[in-house]
Amino acid sequence: QVQLVESGGGLAQAGGSLRLSCAASVNINSFNAMDWYRQAPGKQRELVTSISNGGSTAFADSVKGRFAISRDNAKNTVYLQMNSLKPEDTAVYYCSTSGYMTRFWGQGTQVTVSS
Repeated sequence: QVQLVESGGGLAQAGGSLRLSCAASVNINSFNAMDWYRQAPGKQRELVTSISNGGSTAFADSVKGRFAISRDNAKNTVYLQMNSLKPEDTAVYYCSTSGYMTRFWGQGTQVTVSS
């Protein structure tokens, strides 16, 4: 059973920073990539960023230059560093990965950015 547990969400002011963590119950090298998604109220869930097991990264245009993703394979943990936060970054952030013909999701962590 794959479990993903996010932490680190909370309230931040515009221009501030937050760091999210995603701890996996299995070896994250088992998966091709680890992803962060977010879902704002009334909007569809969207892919924010991904990191491959080789360390390659990709970002949504809306967060390029502000967010960074990293992984600690020894800890089976993925991080999302969010800088220069904007009110439009307010959303529930989900850690996710796919494997064994299944997409796995964490429970999500709320990020709220005040103006």
